[in-house]
Amino acid sequence: MGTLIANPTRCAAPTYRREEPTHTKGANSMADDWLTTLITATPQEGFELAITLSRRGVKYTQPDTDVLHQLRPDYANSADSLTAASQVVATNFQTVAAANNYWR
Repeated sequence: MGTLIANPTRCAAPTYRREEPTHTKGANSMADDWLTTLITATPQEGFELAITLSRRGVKYTQPDTDVLHQLRPDYANSADSLTAASQVVATNFQTVAAANNYWR
């Protein structure tokens, strides 16, 4: 199954196109089909999903847990790194909120 890729245009709702994954099953322990929907019952659940999306994005980017643990002290004490991480969560929350029609 492919990944949906946003193609936002100015002043219009984003359109989506299917893009086939570049990784193969077994190449990455995160390659399982864990994300079946962006629909959540509440904004709180949506925010928690946004955090999960963000954390999994880091694991896809750096699958070596030893390296992740070695780097943690560097970014855990950096205001710029923490701000950037918060921005990623906020972007993911915008995506989840839009998918849920802002829980109206």
